[in-house]
Amino acid sequence: MPVFPEQLSVIPSLVGMFLLLRRSDDMWKFISGFVYGAALVALFLISTFFHYVFYTRRFKPLKEALHVCDRAIIYIFIAASYTPWLLLKDAERNFWTQNLSWIVWTMAMLGIIYQYFFHERYKTLETLFYLIIGITPGYAWFYMREKSGLWELCMGGLVYIAGVMFFKCDGRIPCAHAIWHLFVNIGATFHFYAVYTHLINTDHQSKEISS
Repeated sequence: MPVFPEQLSVIPSLVGMFLLLRRSDDMWKFISGFVYGAALVALFLISTFFHYVFYTRRFKPLKEALHVCDRAIIYIFIAASYTPWLLLKDAERNFWTQNLSWIVWTMAMLGIIYQYFFHERYKTLETLFYLIIGITPGYAWFYMREKSGLWELCMGGLVYIAGVMFFKCDGRIPCAHAIWHLFVNIGATFHFYAVYTHLINTDHQSKEISS
């Protein structure tokens, strides 16, 4: 069975979730860290299970269900990746900044419903949904008063988008699927660093600066 980068990321993602929760010094940081960390672990774990079943040809009845879950978890992961930014960043108060988190999660739930009913039927539309839910929260960037970490957030997003090109070329470019997984890992690294450094671990940083 081929080894994909995401399979090697299950343990690091668990460690990352532990660090996020350990460094959370208030309720909202803990909630944000848990949502993001749990989605990160779930993304890599479900991907690992699906690829194991797919390549070993074991547990065949599970293959289709795991494939749906493998695609559906992407919607949850995208929404969870933005949750810390929408909950913890100080932003001007208006309708969009106050409700964007709910909007993004509603879009994620609609994406999961779409995936359940139309799995693998309209692949271009599916990719478009991923891009829309991934780009929409960027609207809040214009209203954030303090913009530290947004560079890493944008870089991670660009890496994901670049990876989508390989995802769409699976079967036409050698190792395209493995390259897609590699881009996912790089994008996730950018985003984890940004969340941990600029949103969760801020109190620890301030103590180091003051000392």
